[in-house]
Parts: sequence; structure tokens; C-alpha cells
Amino acid sequence: MNIKKDLFTAFLISFVSLLCFTTMALLVSKHTIINFDRIIIYYVQGLESPWLTNTMKVFSFIGGTIPVVVISLLSIIILFKVFKHRSELVLFIAVILGAYILFETLKQLFHRARPDLHRLAEASNYSFPSGHATMAFALYGVLTFLLWRHISTHLGRTVLIIFSIFMIGLIGISRIYLGVHYPSDIIAGYFISAFWLTSAIGFYQRYKERKYQQKQAK
Repeated sequence: MNIKKDLFTAFLISFVSLLCFTTMALLVSKHTIINFDRIIIYYVQGLESPWLTNTMKVFSFIGGTIPVVVISLLSIIILFKVFKHRSELVLFIAVILGAYILFETLKQLFHRARPDLHRLAEASNYSFPSGHATMAFALYGVLTFLLWRHISTHLGRTVLIIFSIFMIGLIGISRIYLGVHYPSDIIAGYFISAFWLTSAIGFYQRYKERKYQQKQAK
């Protein structure tokens, strides 16, 4: 494993993600992304049907506070009791709490009202960035990183990646479909979460490298 290359990659992705979020935030602040949002909303909601509405409500629920808390607590228990990896536990908690604080703070800064085109569900608070998208990316992203290290088969890792992308994507799309978020809210949530996740992973990798070097020096 080339730790320097991994660190460079992590911080590069972190920087690019922050840059992309900043660009999205400027576009939202200047109201120059409205047409982009409306085109995607009209297309996604144009697929409306009873079975799809029920499916999207399920994914929206999965991305909500209670399921995220439950999944997080189960993950913490498994990391602590089963794998006995306390540093991984710290990384997981830092990513989840950090992502939550980030999107809540940014919502208060931007004060963007939710879309009022065609509501299929109710939601409170501000719209930008999407908390569902931010937390989905953080939760399934950090779980993918941690589980990857314990899965040795190519098939297992492929299934892990596909599952994570599926969950992150469907949770985000469900919020657009249900009319409670603009597409730019979802994309911004992904970007800010990617920034935080890769930054945390980068510092974690750096910490592990130092611990390894100290062990080798003894």
C-alpha cells in the first residue's frame, strides 16, 4: 500500500469536493441555477406513479434521522464489540457527527426555502444542502471504507460499492421525487459530505501511518 499516494488522493478529492460545493453554493446564492433545478424536477416527477411514490417514500424514510441513528448505533456496537477497532470507531463517529454539524450549520447560513412545485411529502427546516444526501453519503461512504478493509474478495467489494452507490443515489433522488428538495440541494449535500469524509479518511490514514512507523522504530 502506497500511503503517500493514498493521502494525496484523499486530500485531492477533499479539495475538489469543497471547490464544487463552493461553486454550487454561489450559483444558489445568485439564483442562477433555478432552470437547472426545474428541468430535473419536472423530469423526475414526470415519472410519478403510485408504486414509485411508495418506493421513494421508503428510501426517503431510510435516509431520515431515526434509521440513520439506528444504523450508526449498530455500526458503533459492531466496530467496538466485534472488530475491537477503536480507531475505526473514532473515525466513524467523527464522520457522522461532523457531517450532521456541517449540513445543519450550512442550512442556517443559506436559509434556502424548499421547492413548492409539487409536494408528495412534507418537510420542515431549510433546503440547502440536503441533510438526507449529506448523511447518506457520509454514512454509506464511511461504512464502505471500513468494510472494504475487512473484505478480501473482488466480488464482495464490488457488491459493497454497488450497494452503497445504490443507497446514496436513491435516497437523494427520493427527495427530489417527493418535491422536498431541489437537485442542487442534493448535489451540494453529496459534495460537502465528500469533502468531510475524504478529509477525515486522510487524517485517519495519516494517524495509522504514524502508529505503524512508531511500532517499526521500536
